[in-house]
Amino acid sequence: MKDGHIHTPFCPHGSKDSFEQYIERAIELGYTEISFTEHAPLPPTFTDPTPDQDSAMKMSDLDNYLFTVNELKKRYANDIAVNVGLEIDFIIGYEDETARLLEEIGPYLDDSILSVHFLNFNNEYFCLDYSPEMFAKIIHTFGSVTSVYETYYNTLRRAVTANLGRYKPKRIGHITLIHKFQKKFPCLKPTNDHIIHILDEMKKHDLEIDYNGAGVNKPLCREPYPPDWVIKEAMKRDIRIVYGSDAHSAKDLHQGIDRMMKEALSI
Repeated sequence: MKDGHIHTPFCPHGSKDSFEQYIERAIELGYTEISFTEHAPLPPTFTDPTPDQDSAMKMSDLDNYLFTVNELKKRYANDIAVNVGLEIDFIIGYEDETARLLEEIGPYLDDSILSVHFLNFNNEYFCLDYSPEMFAKIIHTFGSVTSVYETYYNTLRRAVTANLGRYKPKRIGHITLIHKFQKKFPCLKPTNDHIIHILDEMKKHDLEIDYNGAGVNKPLCREPYPPDWVIKEAMKRDIRIVYGSDAHSAKDLHQGIDRMMKEALSI
């Protein structure tokens, strides 16, 4: 059993639980493999739009992060497979800088995820999952919930098809993250066709999907990223599905796994 999406004490907006707490908890839960996929440093010319600018680790922390996970990988080799990984942000307009970062660090990674957290509107960037209050401001700027959703899915599709070099991540993270605040800000126009097109592109580019359990515990979402119907469509296309807790603390490991197991049994 694998958890392919775990954060660490290097995450500026996560807990300070130690790596050992995450690993020991994973072993206790019966995992045989885990991937630490900390938020990679953002492009050097990109300004993090969150209030505390805490979306990702600093570039100055990257070497220490890679060294630490590699040491843990060796230390726990007889107990669990520990993968060295990163979660890479796809940001429109910063593809070249992202590709350069991947070319530099790609050889040192066992696993990685490509995700969309930032949306562009008239050359201004917004973090889509920061808070309900910020999401409300995004809606106001974009003009409607539908416009925000469509911009997200168009950005995600560009992430899937983008040429980011030979070390482009093979897995796309939480493809329905835009649903995080759906109970407060529902999208009244169906966006299923956007998701279907993205799955078709993922199949064409031989990419995996992150079945992310974090949304189950988000009070304004209450479903995994993506929901079950999307997983069924991914299975129809033989897209590889990798469970990810997206844990930002040790206690979050395993979140949403019951939904995944139930869905797997129903196919």
